[in-house]
Amino acid sequence: MLKIIIIISSILFFQNVSFSQDEYFRTLRFDEVNLRQGPSKEYPIKILYKKKFLPVLIQDKSDNYRKIRDHENNTGWIHVSQLSKKKAAIVIDEELIMFTNPTIYSKPIAILKKGRLAQIIKCKQTWCKAKSDKYKGWLKKDSLWGRL
Repeated sequence: MLKIIIIISSILFFQNVSFSQDEYFRTLRFDEVNLRQGPSKEYPIKILYKKKFLPVLIQDKSDNYRKIRDHENNTGWIHVSQLSKKKAAIVIDEELIMFTNPTIYSKPIAILKKGRLAQIIKCKQTWCKAKSDKYKGWLKKDSLWGRL
């Protein structure tokens, strides 16, 4: 009986550890989203994000709030109703060329600067098809930060 209790306790312990260490991406659902210092409306606002689909990394959760980190390493808490599963990414290289096809030998469409937001349409192994403003094409995956 003691063996069973120890085994069940071990399983539950390791499950909780793996859940708390899981990190995943989401995007902001609205044009204005508050980042708070703690997990409730009682905490002050640290940052007011003004960019719909901005990707954020979920690091922890508390009730209906998620602790996030953005591409500039700002951290704080956002209510789950403000998050979306839409796919988007931020350009992390100084300049990133968008191509017509997923190869560097295809025609270049545009040069995206660091910090530019791109909505992800689909991804392959090393490339993502994306849309940024009026441009639609393929971007190198390793130059993007976000939900791919």
